[in-house]
Amino acid sequence: MISVVLPVFNERDSLPALYAEIAAVARAAQLDLEIIFVDDGSTDGSWQIIRNLAHDHAEVHGIRFRRNFGKAAALSAGFRAARGAIIFTLDADLQDDPAEIPRFLTLLEANDRSELAGKECAGRSTPAPGLDVISGWKRVRRDPWHKVWPSRIFNYMVSWLTGVYLHDHNCGMKCYRAEVLREIRLYGELHRFIPVLAAARGFRVGEMEIYHRPRRFGRSKYGVRRFIKGFLDLLTVKFLTGFGQRPQHLLGSLGLISFLLGNLGLAYLAVTWIIRLWHPEKYDPLHQRPLLIYSLAALLLGAQMMSIGFLAELVTAYMGRDEDSYSIAEKTSPKNHETYF
Repeated sequence: MISVVLPVFNERDSLPALYAEIAAVARAAQLDLEIIFVDDGSTDGSWQIIRNLAHDHAEVHGIRFRRNFGKAAALSAGFRAARGAIIFTLDADLQDDPAEIPRFLTLLEANDRSELAGKECAGRSTPAPGLDVISGWKRVRRDPWHKVWPSRIFNYMVSWLTGVYLHDHNCGMKCYRAEVLREIRLYGELHRFIPVLAAARGFRVGEMEIYHRPRRFGRSKYGVRRFIKGFLDLLTVKFLTGFGQRPQHLLGSLGLISFLLGNLGLAYLAVTWIIRLWHPEKYDPLHQRPLLIYSLAALLLGAQMMSIGFLAELVTAYMGRDEDSYSIAEKTSPKNHETYF
């Protein structure tokens, strides 16, 4: 089964047409498909449309939040309810074209075949590894320039900082294997970083160019604040993926550098103070020298950073008891050593 998860926030007008397009694609491609609408606190009557669709079509399921919790929460609820081995996400504003779904599946199956062929012809070929996450890439984006250019800058920053090089991290149309989403916990607004979080767990991430359509109904729900929050979330993701299991390596390193600089400054001031005992004209009194304040500040900051690092290590060790720090892709049976998933 294939699951399609659709977060909805005030998209009443687009929902019937969106369902009709997805259903047409499923019939044409003969897909066993379920559609999960997650109403994220809509106030325009979107839930009534979802209820009607669920009543008329067995493959449609609806989830309604009591209030607006954000896209990450809506996706999490949809992922938890999804039963498919492959899960798609689309935005509900009709800008993502459901006709692209078979192309995602073709790419996913092509990678599976190449990986299988490589196992059968071991030593004779090095196939491209199968993909676990495929992200859409809106090469030609049908949005105003003041949304397109900041998004491109943001995508460049995400790729540069995380090492997961995608043209369009923000694209709402993505395809996942279900096991990816079982290992990733979303909160805040980290939904746009799922490929980054998946890559940090060892899953294989790729992208595919898709067709992007102009908006037909309503207006965009995102403004300037989205980019500010996105940058802060990027720093969070960088910390989680790079130092989530070893926070002291970052905080302690910064603290150690600051601590050493503070000590060097104080050591220099101590030497000049001794020299001033015999040659008072060479140096100003210590209390008149800015270096004293800077050195003390660096010393205190370094000590605090290292202390915070130790506390973060304790929290990580305690919280990590319920969460593995690794991801298992394959095991061997203890009886006959055959592989199973």
